Formats: sequence, C-alpha cells, structure tokens
Amino acid sequence: MLLTAERPQTAIPGELRLPFRGVQFDVYERLTRSLPERSAIRMAYDGEDLEIMVTGLVHEDFGRLLDHFITIVAHAARIPRRGLGRATWIRPEIDRGIEADQCYMFDPAKLEIVNELLARRINDVTGYPNPDLAVEVDISRPQVDRLSIYAALQVPELWTFDGETVTTFQLGSEGRYVDTGRSRWLPVTAADVTRWITADDRGGDAWEDRLRVWAADLLPPTPES
Repeated sequence: MLLTAERPQTAIPGELRLPFRGVQFDVYERLTRSLPERSAIRMAYDGEDLEIMVTGLVHEDFGRLLDHFITIVAHAARIPRRGLGRATWIRPEIDRGIEADQCYMFDPAKLEIVNELLARRINDVTGYPNPDLAVEVDISRPQVDRLSIYAALQVPELWTFDGETVTTFQLGSEGRYVDTGRSRWLPVTAADVTRWITADDRGGDAWEDRLRVWAADLLPPTPES
C-alpha cells in the first residue's frame, strides 16, 4: 500500500505530525513493529487514520516533567503504582493502537499481572492489561482521534497537556471522556498539575524538593494512637 501524507502540521513547535488517511490496521502494525526501541517516531491509529509523529525536545521535556510529578506525588501519598513509560498498545481485536507519552497501572489486580509479567521479562504487550492512566502531550494539534483510541482501550483516566494547560479526563459510562478537573488515582486537580509543570523552575532540584514537601501535605493526618 502506498501511503500519501497530508501537509505536515508544524504551526506550533513541539511535534511534527504526518497524517495518513484510510489506512488498514495491518499496515499500522507492520510499521510500528519495524521501529527500533526508543525511536523518536510515535504512531497512533484510530481505526481508520494513521498519524506518524516526530517529537521534539519541548514535547519530551514536558513528558518527563509529568512523569516526575506523578511519581513523586504517588510516592508521597503511598499509592501503589507501576509506570510503563512509552509502551505501545497494539490491539488488533479493536483495530486500534497508540504510544502514550507515559502510562501507569494503579488497579491492584492489574498491578499483580504486570508485576508478574515484568518479573518474567515478557516484552510482548499482548498479555498486559491496558493502563489505568495515560498521559498525552499534544503541543501541536493531533491529526487522528487520540481520545477515541484511549476510550476503545478503556483507559479509565487520561491527562492531556497542550503546552499551557493540563486537562484530566475520566472515561464515562457511555464510553466518552469527561473533563472532571481532578484525578481519580492521585489526590490532585488539573490546576495543581498545570501549576507545577509550568512553573519557572520546573524540573530542577529546587522544584522537586518543593513538590515533595507539597505532596507530603496531601496525606490525611495520622490518627493519634
């Protein structure tokens, strides 16, 4: 199949996006599996259209910041979780696939499965449950319906960041995402996350120190014995 790309979307620095319309799932799967590990190329397939995205340093920096935020807050709040980074979720049973900027497991049953598979060094995503939380950095406008991909994967929570604002979505009963303004897995609001990852000193040692202190205060008081 000959792929013909539309004009690249580069109006806002952050990502180069190449959309291909009317692509079959097997083409997406072959292309994705042919990429080397840690490639700067990301692919997303919404059941009809394919987006090939090349990330930039700004994109990657915000992805790392969001991971630091989630990891530090979860640790301070003593919330069990497992981060799976930029895992690619290829799901032929629903003709969808995507690579999140970050993804995490929180559900105890899923954590048990994931920990067991990782202990056995299983790299095939087929046996892994879909993530409980995915993070999407979209500084430029997505060229496929990325939210519908996560909805088809039944990811309960999705955070998106457009370069200025974090939005926290929860998957509703009708299979659509709803902007709830807060996380179900962590004791934080979208405004909290936005404030921290857009701070002037974001990512530095002082930033991390302040975040740890702030996150520690999120814990409920310990009852006196």
